[in-house]
Amino acid sequence: MARILRAILSVSDKTGIVEYAKAISRLGVELYASGGTAKLLKEKKAPVRLIEEYTGFPEMLDGRVKTLNPKIHGGILALRDNPSHMKTIESHGIVPFDMVVVNLYPFEATIGKPGCSRAEAIENIDIGGPSMLRSAAKNCQHVAVVCDPADYAEILARLKKGNGNLDPQTMAELGRKAFALTAAYDAAISNYLGRGEGARDEYPVTFTAQWRRLQSLRYGENPHQSAAFYADLALPDEPTLGGARQLQGKELSYNNIVDIDAALQLAMEFADPAAAIIKHTNPSGVGLSKRRLVDAFKKARECDPVSAYGGVVGFNRPIGAETAREIASTFFEAVIAPGFDKAARKILSAKANLRVLETGGEFRWGKQSGFEMKKVSGGLLLQGRDRHVIDPSGLKVATKRAPTPDELEALLFGWKVCKHVKSNAIVYALKDRTVGVGAGQMSRVDSAKIALMKAQRPTKGSVVASDAFFPFRDGLDVAAAAGATAAIQPGGSVRDAEVIAAADEHGMAMVFTGVRHFRH
Repeated sequence: MARILRAILSVSDKTGIVEYAKAISRLGVELYASGGTAKLLKEKKAPVRLIEEYTGFPEMLDGRVKTLNPKIHGGILALRDNPSHMKTIESHGIVPFDMVVVNLYPFEATIGKPGCSRAEAIENIDIGGPSMLRSAAKNCQHVAVVCDPADYAEILARLKKGNGNLDPQTMAELGRKAFALTAAYDAAISNYLGRGEGARDEYPVTFTAQWRRLQSLRYGENPHQSAAFYADLALPDEPTLGGARQLQGKELSYNNIVDIDAALQLAMEFADPAAAIIKHTNPSGVGLSKRRLVDAFKKARECDPVSAYGGVVGFNRPIGAETAREIASTFFEAVIAPGFDKAARKILSAKANLRVLETGGEFRWGKQSGFEMKKVSGGLLLQGRDRHVIDPSGLKVATKRAPTPDELEALLFGWKVCKHVKSNAIVYALKDRTVGVGAGQMSRVDSAKIALMKAQRPTKGSVVASDAFFPFRDGLDVAAAAGATAAIQPGGSVRDAEVIAAADEHGMAMVFTGVRHFRH
């Protein structure tokens, strides 16, 4: 056990610091603080000694130098069980510090502000704070390093329970957390500076990122592979799988996680109530409803009920009892949604193995943020997230006939679904549901044929969406023979004229998006 007798406090985020400082002071901890932290504590009548009084050096260089002093770092780094260390610091008038309470200048928040200059960013690079954190974390068997205001209550509770002592496990975990913080902090600075003056390069010269382990998995994609699931430390302000809460069910598997994320991302494409059923990362069915979520789910399931069995389902609306009863009538591995009401929770609880995940939040599609990453042998690919939203007014009508309003609505729906299907991708759709999905084939005409083979209802009167251009007319001919009346595709093939002529022969309307949605 480590006895906590003396603490340094130097925080940028002062949330809860006054209450915490007073509480540990009542436990007999002597307080030292710098700059604004000391000023605040004095104003609030907390007993505190100024660091500059202790070191004999004032803060200088506009606050750039506050705690970079041997009397600070010697007191943090000295090994309490090393007589030579203790004799040395005593001979120099250095007192040992048993706790360091530090959080850092808000560098990432600063660079996230519109118009932030490079000079302003650099001034918000903390030097003394990370130095103290690293010193304390290195000596965490003797020094408690507290870098997160969210931990104050728990640390205080453990101090009270231990009569002013902290156990070795707590000390070690606090040290690990401090090193994780300084690593992430340095990564943010390196990534920013690596983009050049004025952030002219979107991708930094060196790229560093950090994730937090949520759970170790029983195995990976296959039983002979090990795996773990990590969450992004900087979760975006939107529903995510990394930020979701599992309400019930078996432990998530690697493949569950991949499919659940695919279901969530596809369901959240839509403004109207939507349901997306995923099997092996591809949609087996997607449904929309203007009013009732349960109707959207039924439409999604009816597209391919055989493939839906054992899949995962994602929703973009909270789930109530009626939808829950329909979910429970089919075997699914998992369901994810923004929320579940009490009645839905009770109904789904009867399916003890069903994994139920709640994201919370409200999705706002169309905002470009963050990177997508793909590991390759010896390297990493980074790209912006595919969040392109089609503006109907920007579509180019390529055929003699323009789509009707109903056809256009169906085309836009099919296009959104197509973006989430492995290439080569072909989707037959109505304006509120998928009819057939052809995924991942080496030729586009085969995808068109497979989508027809998978269709459980007549394709006559549907529309067809293609994630990339038709390289030949054969794929369009297959769709026309199936009864599709309109098509949406990027355009841009050297044989566009041939494909357009085929559409005109069949009396089909066809629009070009000018945008491709490959998914490899």
